[in-house]
Amino acid sequence: MTAEADSLDQPDRPTLAGRPARPYRIRSERLRWTALALGSYAAVRLVGLAAVALWGHRVDPGQSALHRLGTLWDAQWYQHIVLHGYTDRLDVAGYANGIPYSTLAFFPLYPWLITAVHAVLPVGVTGAALAVAWVGSLAAAWGIFEFGSRLYSRPTGLLLVLLWGTLPGAVVESMAYSEPVFTALAAWALTALLLRRRLTAGLLSALACLTRPTGIAVAAAVGVAALCELIGAVRRRDLSGWARPVAAAVVAPLGFVGYLAWVGHRWGRWDAYFTVQRAWNSHFDFGRSTAASYYRLLFSAHPVWLTDAVTAIALIGYLVLFAVGVLQRQPPWLLAYGAVLLTVALGDAAYFNSRVRFLLSAFSLLLPAALGLARLRSRAATMLVVVSAAACSAVYGGYLTWVYPDAP
Repeated sequence: MTAEADSLDQPDRPTLAGRPARPYRIRSERLRWTALALGSYAAVRLVGLAAVALWGHRVDPGQSALHRLGTLWDAQWYQHIVLHGYTDRLDVAGYANGIPYSTLAFFPLYPWLITAVHAVLPVGVTGAALAVAWVGSLAAAWGIFEFGSRLYSRPTGLLLVLLWGTLPGAVVESMAYSEPVFTALAAWALTALLLRRRLTAGLLSALACLTRPTGIAVAAAVGVAALCELIGAVRRRDLSGWARPVAAAVVAPLGFVGYLAWVGHRWGRWDAYFTVQRAWNSHFDFGRSTAASYYRLLFSAHPVWLTDAVTAIALIGYLVLFAVGVLQRQPPWLLAYGAVLLTVALGDAAYFNSRVRFLLSAFSLLLPAALGLARLRSRAATMLVVVSAAACSAVYGGYLTWVYPDAP
């Protein structure tokens, strides 16, 4: 942790008179950095939205960019849940792999939030879905900044947010998808772990597990943190504080376990959720599908989509960043979070290009890159990297939204 982080992020120390030292300066400093992080994130995402609008004007002038972002692919299924509830079969979608498509594949927290906003604000379901996703993106950016700044330094936290906002699949952060809400819950849960607020982390993890199946990565982080704390207590021969970490580890996966149990009860079989997922060709195959995709990309004579190349490079990049994080001796619970997300992304049988979206919430894997940029002495070089990443992400986001025929 840097000297700047020590001086600005630590709790106020009492003076000889018993009063906190520099409370107002610290608060105003943190407020300025937070405003800078959120403003910078909003700026790069506005650039991305502008690119989507320009692509749309050329490809389909009759459809607005907001309507496209609010109704593309999975966004329709979430809004179907809001309007009609969970259904075991969608006749409009038919069958896949001998199994009827079902909205039971989608976890409930995001539709619940859409329903709540739709009931309060005079906007349609699509508008409510976008509002929840955009607020979720800002909450995620805030949580990512807090996490990065408290773990290392405020410049690192700021750059971590900017890197997250300029990822190849960052356009999903502006879509009516569940990823923004999930990332917000994950970021604040990891921040709570960093601050040793175990029960808060456990509760946020339970909510993350109600948002996406990858919530198990957050639960794994909470569990590993609890295990490390218990091991440390045993070595110190002081088990007085065992209850909180254990309670957090128990609460953390309840959203995931509870939803799978509810689907199982509804279908009358314990593996009902996994059966539903197979219709969407989503099941764990230990990386066979990923390996086959790399083989086709390298040795097939057929032309490939731009998304295939971007996904292949991004996955390798994430693996390298994870290895660097191990060498940097990141906390075990943080490595557990990234490892589970990587395992799911590489081991799932879903179509190859979806893996970039699966890793959108793996902001912790970007820490080595953010640290490297923060250590650059030239601000011009740092700005060049960020601006270039924002431009590439914006153009690629427009391509994903309007040109690529499958879901991002």
